[in-house]
Amino acid sequence: MPDLMPDWTQAMRAERYDAAWAIADAVLRSRDPQTRDDPTRPYHERWVWDGEPVDGRDVLVRCYHGLGDTLQFARFLTPLAQRAASVTLETQGRLVPLLRQIPGLSRIVSMDPASPLPRRDCDIEITELDLALRLPPSAASAPYLTTTRAILPEGTVALCHGAGEWDPSRSIPPELLAPLCGAAPCITLMPEETTLDVLNPRGCPLDIMTTASLIAGSSLIVTVDTMVAHLAGALGVPTWLMLKTEPDWRWAPDRKTSAWYPNTRLYVQSRPGDWPSVAEQILRDLDARNRRNGKVTQ
Repeated sequence: MPDLMPDWTQAMRAERYDAAWAIADAVLRSRDPQTRDDPTRPYHERWVWDGEPVDGRDVLVRCYHGLGDTLQFARFLTPLAQRAASVTLETQGRLVPLLRQIPGLSRIVSMDPASPLPRRDCDIEITELDLALRLPPSAASAPYLTTTRAILPEGTVALCHGAGEWDPSRSIPPELLAPLCGAAPCITLMPEETTLDVLNPRGCPLDIMTTASLIAGSSLIVTVDTMVAHLAGALGVPTWLMLKTEPDWRWAPDRKTSAWYPNTRLYVQSRPGDWPSVAEQILRDLDARNRRNGKVTQ
């Protein structure tokens, strides 16, 4: 079968979800059932759902991709629970305290790769939920997560410059964000010490609830494409997202906004590797934002 991924990506970015689902259906029909949830494959390469309806069944949702993927598609868990007999969520341990609040879940379990839960009536990977439910992002729009708000100075901007080892090309040099620290009180969401002039130079604890609280207490999030972007989007906090020239499928490089997170603004490189121009545009926009809000740059 020809590679349909480019067509699917194009349809998703254009918000032509019926076309994207038709492509995904064709891919699903072409798969060998014997390869379903193949334990010899890396988790992020596995497919789980067999295409059967979820209605009235005991559904096990597995989270085989990254933390950001889980947060992005967690919006569909409550609509799923409204149609299924029960919903068990097997998710990354770090996310359990945050996702426990989602209405409709019968059970939430920390994923143990050495001892996964046995199959249920219906198994599905969380990123397959839009296909199974035939729901676009707007059907379960952000914010769909809540948390307590950290007490921070008015106008605090939270910064995240690192995207981890999954795709190092998404990260930017932290010094490019230094000018922002002169335009607003800033905190870092990186779990490490920093030389940036921020309120928490020792970094942000590697704890999802602390991170969520800091995000919720901030006025604006400036981040690269990583879990922080999805957490901020799910919480409904204004977010400025810095992206590569050819970003991940979920971000349309020719658009300024995201169907997944209405409060997120996209800043895409004009050419590969050109992070300085992205950072400069964000500084200009932050200065303009401060002027509109009647605030003087530090």
